[in-house]
Amino acid sequence: MNRIPLIAGNWKMNMTLYESKGLVLGIHYAIKYPHDVEVVVAPPFTAISFVSGLVRSSYIEVAAQDISTHDAGAFTGEISGSMIRGAGCRYVIVGHSERRQYFFETDDLINQKMAAARTHKLIPILCVGETLIERERGACFNVVERQLAVALSGLQTRDPLSLVIAYEPVWAIGTGRTATLEQINEMHAFIRSTLAGVIDPVFASQVRVLYGGSVNSKNSAAILSLGDVDGALIGGASLRVAEFVSIIKSATNN
Repeated sequence: MNRIPLIAGNWKMNMTLYESKGLVLGIHYAIKYPHDVEVVVAPPFTAISFVSGLVRSSYIEVAAQDISTHDAGAFTGEISGSMIRGAGCRYVIVGHSERRQYFFETDDLINQKMAAARTHKLIPILCVGETLIERERGACFNVVERQLAVALSGLQTRDPLSLVIAYEPVWAIGTGRTATLEQINEMHAFIRSTLAGVIDPVFASQVRVLYGGSVNSKNSAAILSLGDVDGALIGGASLRVAEFVSIIKSATNN
């Protein structure tokens, strides 16, 4: 099974409805068909339904940036899997480092969110990655192994298309600092090795593992050419049509 590259744009807390329209239509019209590359955008919750409507007949898929562990009830400010699914999402980002850092999400909570995504037939893009201190202490592999093991505990999936992993070293997110190609390749290979133990070797060889962390049009081709890298989770560069389109095109050339 060939792993189809996936380029996902995480808009974070950016883009009004008007801005969302310009961005997503700009992507759509700049690339009529991206060949063997899957393209996903993750708007803020306020724009999910609107963007989903705009891309309904497009190649672009839509993701939510987070999901509640609850299905319904008195949970002010939360958004459930059924709401996300109903608004037009196929994917959901789970465990992003900003959720871990600023909202104190634990590995156990992320495991519950993974279960919620599965319940509502959403494909989770599970984010894992170490801080700068953890890397400097030589703990990066232990951290990522723990994050994967806890997040995937009890999920019992054997379908490699039901999960996407995104390796995002925290020290490279929004800093302009990118991991070296050697560091990226080493960690992606380690992630596959860990998945082989947590799930099974066949699954590990077929699941897509993305890289995220200050990816842009200048470095994307080199990163995406690495054998164990199956795409990218893009932050700031996904807010600019020309940049995001350039990254998509660089995936088609690998």
